[in-house]
Amino acid sequence: MSEDFCQLRRWDVLKSKLNNVKADQFDKAVMERPKAMLLDVRTVEEYHASHLPNAESMDYFGDDFLERLDQMDIDGEYFVYCRSGRRSVRVCTLMVNSGFKNVFNLDGGLNAYESQAHG
Repeated sequence: MSEDFCQLRRWDVLKSKLNNVKADQFDKAVMERPKAMLLDVRTVEEYHASHLPNAESMDYFGDDFLERLDQMDIDGEYFVYCRSGRRSVRVCTLMVNSGFKNVFNLDGGLNAYESQAHG
């Protein structure tokens, strides 16, 4: 039981250091930053099944993920999402730790986004 609690606390600590955007505010936040890049960090298969408009696929598990990250402008603006928010927290943490300054995480991922849109 305490192992689960510790893992959750570490996860919450990581997430608390990010710019998390709630699902019901996500569209507005994206519109307010028209130059921002929307990154879908799910698998290529998940991306092809469905994705947000104008999102670029950047598979967190892909062989070229780190190389692609190295080629990105650290001064750019990025909105990152996945299915549940777990991969996007990892990617946002990696980006922030790599010097990216304007990174925003879709809190709860597409699950939360689609749930509020149809809720």
